[in-house]
Amino acid sequence: MSAIIGIKLENRVSEAIKLQEILTLYGCEIQTRIGLHPIGEYKCNNYGVVLIEVVSKVNEIYDALAKNWEVQIMKF
Repeated sequence: MSAIIGIKLENRVSEAIKLQEILTLYGCEIQTRIGLHPIGEYKCNNYGVVLIEVVSKVNEIYDALAKNWEVQIMKF
């Protein structure tokens, strides 16, 4: 089973290290990763969304992320 998981980050600066640790732990199961954040007039805003395409261990990865962030999943 594959899935797209969206992770909502409220504070990208303080949450980046913890998110990166989880994504690295499951790196072989993540095929695609895209980070989206709005850019203000002169700076990046501190919130955003990370989308990952997961090809295995979908439920395990979802659970690890959901302990820390608001997440949404679309399985296919």
